[in-house]
Amino acid sequence: MKTWLFAIISIVAVAVFPATADTQKDNLYPRVQFTTNMGVMVVELDRWRAPVTVEHFLQHVVSGSYNNTLFHRVVDNFVVQGGGYEADWTPLPEGDTVINESGNGLPNRFGTIAMARQQDPHSARRQFYFNTNDNDSLNPNPRRWGYAVFGRVIENEELLREMMAVATDFNEDVNFPDVPVEPLVLIRVELLPEEKAD
Repeated sequence: MKTWLFAIISIVAVAVFPATADTQKDNLYPRVQFTTNMGVMVVELDRWRAPVTVEHFLQHVVSGSYNNTLFHRVVDNFVVQGGGYEADWTPLPEGDTVINESGNGLPNRFGTIAMARQQDPHSARRQFYFNTNDNDSLNPNPRRWGYAVFGRVIENEELLREMMAVATDFNEDVNFPDVPVEPLVLIRVELLPEEKAD
């Protein structure tokens, strides 16, 4: 009877508390593939410099919560931002905040990915952005926190240039500026298999 009851409890526990998906915790430089409605690019994350941010981001990736979302803010020669809204503009659950790792030595240069946040330096949750310029104003200095960079595009930077050049306008439906006139959709983000050393 006890064995039978334990087996039922174990099944229920697995169903309610599934094992954490694999985020390649031992891989210092995991790669993720972004598939958009304009093309595909690969980003290498830097767990060595931004371990907490990379793990936070990958939890969203492996859960699929970035799939079918919008790049809702595009500013030419500045940023392409996404991760916060479904394709129909439904806001996604924000989840936990992540500590600000902007002092990690990774600057906001063209082609890097960083966490978006509010004025509070530790308010980043799920939204991220790609730098489409060398944005020194987003880096930390002795008087202020910066915005935490945690990776860079390693394949198809040209897609990022195409994305930053899309037509944008003020969207009255959601009361946002800098919204792509034609939806710019992140179809999926996937963690690529770990590269093995020769």
